Amino acid sequence: MERRTVEQREVPSVIKENQIARTATLQRTTGETSISVTVNLDGQGQYEVETGNGFLDHMVSQIARHGLFDITLKAQGDLAVGWHHLVEDVAIMLGRAFNQALGEVRGIRRMGHAIVPLDEALARVVVDCSGRPYAVVNTGLDGQMVETLSGDLVGHFLESFATEAKMNLHAEVLAGVSPHHKAEALCKALARALRDAVELDPRAAQQVPSTKGTLDA
Repeated sequence: MERRTVEQREVPSVIKENQIARTATLQRTTGETSISVTVNLDGQGQYEVETGNGFLDHMVSQIARHGLFDITLKAQGDLAVGWHHLVEDVAIMLGRAFNQALGEVRGIRRMGHAIVPLDEALARVVVDCSGRPYAVVNTGLDGQMVETLSGDLVGHFLESFATEAKMNLHAEVLAGVSPHHKAEALCKALARALRDAVELDPRAAQQVPSTKGTLDA
């Protein structure tokens, strides 16, 4: 389990003026997994993540810390068949929580991008909270192990998250040798890109960032 609590800071005035809290709490139990998740988009990077897989905990924690999102996530799964169901369902529920927390997506910047290094690894992530789910993911991790996870599950996590968050996601590892560094750089880049995309823009308060007037697909 990864847990981080940071000192409380004053919330920026642009968030105080937004009367609707951008938070979501979801729970789901299926024949394969049981997951509860709470997301606060206007948080301070606090997290409490417990999935049973240390590297999956690490991935979600990186998203929280570097995106300044508060995330509480607890998950259990049918681990006898491997990590696939758990990783997929954690991504699904996390994506749904982000989408619900965004609400009507008024006043956000909508798009964000980040290029993040980690030693020899370099990752680029671009997101558009467009309401139209689409993912192009090239991790360079297929056929490799990332600690206790197969590399293809890192890509599947990103794709499932983007689908359920209803966002356009382009994620790519540009350089790297260590599978751990590649995956962690991707998560940090996703966090920074999301942070920019969901940030409230004081110049566009309550405006829907689209010429259509809606981001509902």
